Amino acid sequence: MKADIALFNELERHLMQDERPSEYLNNLACKPEFTGYPFTMLQKQIATKQSPKHHPEGSVWNHTLLVVDEAAKVKRLSSNPRVFMWAALLHDIGKPSTTKVRDGKITSYDHDLIGMNLARNFLSAFSLDKVMVDAVCGLVRYHMQILFVVNGMRFADIKGMLEHTDVNEVALLGLCDRLGRLNYNRELEEENIRQFLIKSGVGLNDERWGFLR
Repeated sequence: MKADIALFNELERHLMQDERPSEYLNNLACKPEFTGYPFTMLQKQIATKQSPKHHPEGSVWNHTLLVVDEAAKVKRLSSNPRVFMWAALLHDIGKPSTTKVRDGKITSYDHDLIGMNLARNFLSAFSLDKVMVDAVCGLVRYHMQILFVVNGMRFADIKGMLEHTDVNEVALLGLCDRLGRLNYNRELEEENIRQFLIKSGVGLNDERWGFLR
């Protein structure tokens, strides 16, 4: 099945130009075009539940809409806003296939790893430039590293992250990810980003992090 490039271009225009891309995305989710490949990867998020403790906003789709709106507020700080906005939209694309209930808790282990491959499949359906696709997939792959690095978890991979993506972009996306929920504490989340940058060895030298110093 041939991917709808016109819909892709329209979606990208709203991601890049709208103050609240979620409004367009919510409308798109109700249209039959959203059931075509590869947009079905996003559609599956609507029915994918999340832990009510960590995500009181509800489904993965609800969370993604909040993250995209947060990303729209700060995309001017990104070194590549186009890559950044697509990464915000696709960052949890791996959750529908990894979400399970374990011991009464909703989990989505490895959704970052699975999501990297699904994001590549999604974007490759539109014959995009490989450099752009790789950059988006790198952010999707490493967007959970903030949690892992700050908490000293065994999943932390600072070396791989430094080799394969831009840590400052991971931090910016991660901040949007943390703020894209209904129970966030901005002061706490900004401190987590600060600690992540320091522990990753990147530091706060980039001018975008003036508010964290």
